[in-house]
Amino acid sequence: MADARAVTAANQPSRPASPGTDARRRHDPETRGFASDNYAGAHPEILAALALANGGHQSAYGADVYTEHLQTVVRSHFGRRAEAFPVFNGTGANVVALQAVTDRWGAVICADTAHIHVDECGAPERVGGLKLLTVPTEDGKLTPDLIDREAFGWDDEHRAMPQVVSIAQNTELGTLYSPEEIRALCDHAHRHGMLVHLDGARIANAAAALDMPMRAFTNTAGVDILSLGGTKNGMLFGEAVVVLNPDAVRHMKHLRKLSMQLASKMRFISVQWEALLGGDLWLRNARHANAMAQRLAEGVRTVDGVEILHPVQANAVFARLPNEVSERLQKRYRFYFWDEAAGDVRWMCSFDTTEGDVDGFVAALREEMAADGFR
Repeated sequence: MADARAVTAANQPSRPASPGTDARRRHDPETRGFASDNYAGAHPEILAALALANGGHQSAYGADVYTEHLQTVVRSHFGRRAEAFPVFNGTGANVVALQAVTDRWGAVICADTAHIHVDECGAPERVGGLKLLTVPTEDGKLTPDLIDREAFGWDDEHRAMPQVVSIAQNTELGTLYSPEEIRALCDHAHRHGMLVHLDGARIANAAAALDMPMRAFTNTAGVDILSLGGTKNGMLFGEAVVVLNPDAVRHMKHLRKLSMQLASKMRFISVQWEALLGGDLWLRNARHANAMAQRLAEGVRTVDGVEILHPVQANAVFARLPNEVSERLQKRYRFYFWDEAAGDVRWMCSFDTTEGDVDGFVAALREEMAADGFR
C-alpha cells in the first residue's frame, strides 16, 4: 500500500512555480515594426481559446473534440466537401498540399516570385521531391497565357510532368486576383488535366480587401487544394491544408505524418482556428491590417523621393528609396529589403499595428529622407 501511495503521489501534477523567477519579459511590448506580420504576437482571443482548450486529457493526433469541430467551422467557409488538416507552419502546409496532388514525376507551375520558389529553402523540391516550373510575371500573378509557357510535354519522359498550378492570394507582391481571374486559371489548368493549389498565407487579407467570402475565390472558383494561413492573422502558431476537391487528393493523412507535420496535441492548433474562423475575428484582424497599410501608403506618398512600386491592395507596401535612408531607418523600425540592389523595401502591417505606429514611421521616414536632401 505504501508503494502504491508513493506512485500515486509521484504522478500528481506539481504546484505551478510562482511567476517572475525564471520567466520574465525580455522585450518592450510597445515596440512594433513593419518587417512582417509574423512579428506580431497572438491576438488575446486566440490566447483565451488556448487556455480554454487546456486542462484535462484529450485524444492525441487529431482525434480530439476541437479538431472534430474544426471541420464544421471550415465547411461553413469552404463548402460541405472541405476537410481541414492542421499543420505546424506554412512551408509544411505547402509541401504537404503539393505532394497530395502530384506524382513522383510531377511538376508545379508557379510565378517566379512565389513563396514556394523564393522563400522555402527548396523544401518543395528537396522534401516534396517536386520540380518547380517558374514563370516571370510583372505583378506576381499568373494568367492562362503565362501558364502555357510551361504547360507542355506531358508525354515527354525527359521532362517533369506539369500537374499543378500554384498561385498565391495575396501574391508575394501584395497584389490580388479577382474571383474571375482565378476561375479562368482553374478552368484553363483543368482543361490541361492539371490541378490548382492556392497558397493562402494571407487569404484573410485578400477576402477583406475584396469584401467577399473566402469561398468566392477558392472552391467556388475551382481551386482544388488550399494552404490556409492563420499565423499571419493573429494565431500563435499553426496553419492548415484544406482539401477542397477530395476526388483529386490522395493520402493526406499519411503525407502529413510523413512530412513531420502531424501535431500530437493538435487540439491547440484546432482551437485557434475555431477562435479565428468561428466568428469574425479573422475578418476584423485582416481589415485592420489592410487599413493600416492604406494609411501607411497615403503617408508615404507625401514623402518626396519615395516611390510606391505596386498597388497597395492588402497589408503590404512595397517602395523604393535610397539604400542609405533605409539603413538608417532600419535602426529605428524593423523592415526588410526586398531587392537591395534596386533599393526596394517591403513594409508589412499587422492586426496590432496602430495608427500611431504608422504615423510615427512616416514621420521618421520623412526625417531620414530630408537628411538625404529630400523635402
